[in-house]
Amino acid sequence: MSNDSITVSTTVSITRPRVILTRRWPAACEAALAQTCDVLVNAADEPMDRDALVRALRSCDALGATVTDRIDGDMLADPARRAGMIGNFGVGFNHIDIDAARRCGVLVSNTPGVLTDATADLAMTLILMCARRAGEGERLLRAGAWQGWSPTSLLGTQVSGATLGIIGMGRIGEALARRAALGFGMRVLYHNRSRAPQAELALGATWVSLKTLLETADFVSLNCPSNAETHHLIDAEALVRMRPSAFLVNTARGDVVDEAALAEALRVGRIAGAGLDVYEHEPEVHSGLLSLENVVLLPHQGSGTAATREAMGNMAVANIRAFLDGRPIENPVV
Repeated sequence: MSNDSITVSTTVSITRPRVILTRRWPAACEAALAQTCDVLVNAADEPMDRDALVRALRSCDALGATVTDRIDGDMLADPARRAGMIGNFGVGFNHIDIDAARRCGVLVSNTPGVLTDATADLAMTLILMCARRAGEGERLLRAGAWQGWSPTSLLGTQVSGATLGIIGMGRIGEALARRAALGFGMRVLYHNRSRAPQAELALGATWVSLKTLLETADFVSLNCPSNAETHHLIDAEALVRMRPSAFLVNTARGDVVDEAALAEALRVGRIAGAGLDVYEHEPEVHSGLLSLENVVLLPHQGSGTAATREAMGNMAVANIRAFLDGRPIENPVV
């Protein structure tokens, strides 16, 4: 997006702090923030380019950012930067250079917890869709190619009673485990840096090594954060470890998966299928994935319910207001 398409008011209140939102937020959240701040909104509601973000950081007290904003160390170390806080609309923050923010004294907050159920619901949706070939079936019907019911058409994989392997047993991973174990009678394996005793006790979840999880699970769900340790955690070698009948589901962050390696594994049948909601270079999707029938592709809808997005916005507003009032923010990342 060019700088010319960014709407910035030239009238600034003397007494009220200025907040710039890089994307449109739910109307109720924008209105709540505007009660105590001068709020400037990117009316185009498209990703801001680097120059636009630099200009925004130079002209506001707090920036309301989203996953589509890449905020690097040079931007935060800019001597002309005015913003002292980045209120992130979302739980993930790998798009912000957190180490640089810490060095430069810029506070960063996020919105954990409120999107747990919506994202776990979508992960379960992807498991069901790729296992039961729902995307293929809908495309067949819409194309006018369905010839009616047949005993052998579009045979999928049974989800009930299958083994689910969860990589990252945080809030969302545990919520998915609850749906899988209690709703579908699935056996739950998980791999995490620390044990999850509550999930083990209540859901019968079993901690295993990453190697064992990949080699055993019928469905592998990625629910881990994006960081240096998890970058391309699922690469060609990991995909070889998975069972040929297994499915990969990703509602975490796109760069946890080597997309090129996944596309090749799906093309040659190294694994049975995949369900993806996030991508390595969003909004771009690897061309090799787009032509395949055995992958379900959704446009980053994980937290996409009206109630969840408003709850995220309310949390982000509360964090920004706390910073501007000189109070501790409730959900600090830095």
